[in-house]
Amino acid sequence: MKAFVLHSYGSPDALELTEIDRPVPADDEVLVRVLATSVQPYDWHLMRGEPYIARLMGGGPGLRRPKIRVLGADLAGRVEAVGRDVTEFRPGDEVYGMPKQGGFAEYACVRAAELAPKPRNLSFEQAAAVPLAACTALLGLRDDGRVRPGQSVLVNGASGGVGTFAVQLARAFGARVTAVCGTRNVELVRSLGADEVVDYTEEDFTRGGRRHDLVLDVAGGHPARAYRRVLAPGGSLVIVGGPGGRWLQPVGRILSALVVSRLVSQRTVLTDVVRCTENRRNLMTLTGLIEDGRLVPVIDRSHPFEEIPAAVAYQERGHATGKVVITV
Repeated sequence: MKAFVLHSYGSPDALELTEIDRPVPADDEVLVRVLATSVQPYDWHLMRGEPYIARLMGGGPGLRRPKIRVLGADLAGRVEAVGRDVTEFRPGDEVYGMPKQGGFAEYACVRAAELAPKPRNLSFEQAAAVPLAACTALLGLRDDGRVRPGQSVLVNGASGGVGTFAVQLARAFGARVTAVCGTRNVELVRSLGADEVVDYTEEDFTRGGRRHDLVLDVAGGHPARAYRRVLAPGGSLVIVGGPGGRWLQPVGRILSALVVSRLVSQRTVLTDVVRCTENRRNLMTLTGLIEDGRLVPVIDRSHPFEEIPAAVAYQERGHATGKVVITV
């Protein structure tokens, strides 16, 4: 099969289109013919091996060379074969899920626990835009943020992959949503259900005087003390990501926020969907919302399989609205 293989850390040019052996599913895995995948910051962080401190951590990307050779954390496609312990799927089933690696290939093996039937009302390309970003937003709001109906939720970075899902999910959970984005995405974010939209080029939301029960921070850009100004007493700051850096960031900003949270009444939580190994329940929750029409993937652009390096380069520049998808 064809796959984009990462032999060493570097720019998108380090992704080399190569013929490799088709994988064989383990007992608890499913072999999927990949029909679509998507690109996200998780992929280019692994491609660059950044921040460097992550290479020293257990389960990190690898100290000198990448441990993960075929990137691609999302996929949608058809089941080709199943391991002997898999009873939920059979060849021909249309599925979507998050292998967390291997999606930049024509075939990928995925644990059955990381897959779900594809939403009936989505194309393969639309379905591939959902898993990692939408599950991140879901865990950040429901599990880490403990969102409840009637609460005030602010989403910083509302026009990106995670942010566009977060706005819709917060609204579906009955919250009042304030969304922060740039000028060109104000109307889009409002159309997703935001009650109020703050254009960060014109206003600093951390100095507006309003307080929120939950802040979901996808974009970063502010120190920990600034978020305290917009959190209600007992409120929660959920950190999903933020601006990258070669050595420490966003790890440094996250550690600072966690330290500050021990000294005040507000909670600070880090959402890490990559370490969640049982995502079928989460995907099924998302499927229900998608098929009910309450959750819609926002796609910035679509690339053919051969243009994966260009798609990664575009995503890395940080200006994508919603998701960047790949047709395999």
